[in-house]
Amino acid sequence: MQPLIELSGIEKVYELGKTTVTALRGVDLTVHPGEFTVVTGPSGSGKTTLLNIIGCLDRATKGRYRLDGEEVSDRDFDDLAEVRNRKIGFIFQSFNLIPVLDVAENIEFPCAVRRRPEKKEVLRKRVEELAEAVGLRPFLHHKPDELSGGQRQRVAIARALITEPRLVLADEPTANLDSGTSDQILDVMLELNRGKGVTFLFSTHDPRVVRHARRALKILDGRLANGEPAPATAPAG
Repeated sequence: MQPLIELSGIEKVYELGKTTVTALRGVDLTVHPGEFTVVTGPSGSGKTTLLNIIGCLDRATKGRYRLDGEEVSDRDFDDLAEVRNRKIGFIFQSFNLIPVLDVAENIEFPCAVRRRPEKKEVLRKRVEELAEAVGLRPFLHHKPDELSGGQRQRVAIARALITEPRLVLADEPTANLDSGTSDQILDVMLELNRGKGVTFLFSTHDPRVVRHARRALKILDGRLANGEPAPATAPAG
């Protein structure tokens, strides 16, 4: 099975005035389709920087990155935006919903801004299917401020999946949720992983998320431990 993510010798250096900060130091990582993988580490360890590079939100200073067999480490930012829209979904701890849009409009937003938008009826059917999958079908016409924190995160999950991405990245997705809601959100993502084969990669401090992972990696001072290639596995289902 072809790897979904292949990082080789990834380094990231930030120039902050006269100060140089090295956020990642020679990171190697392989992730296969269908994995449910967690990256842990203390604040400042490089977790978010790593996800930003994998998510094509930032570029490495040095090293190679292949996503779904496609070399992306040498792409410019316009090309990276196209890769993100085609292949990657994002779930953030702060939800990042658009307050003036209702649930259905928030979910379909990544597709609505594509260069070649889909037919409205096709897109709306997929919105309804995803809303059903995450338990939001009765709330399609609600605005974000009419929803609980857990419901908002469910909207974010559905939005991440609307483009039918190969990979979903989740940066501390349970950080702003209570323990009961966190467990519910994890159950939703696990079901999507097992039932639909969606590949998830998390950064988290939450031990509950780590316990659910099929593979847990640790990053410290920009170096990734346990970063060796994992065996190809088929999604459970």
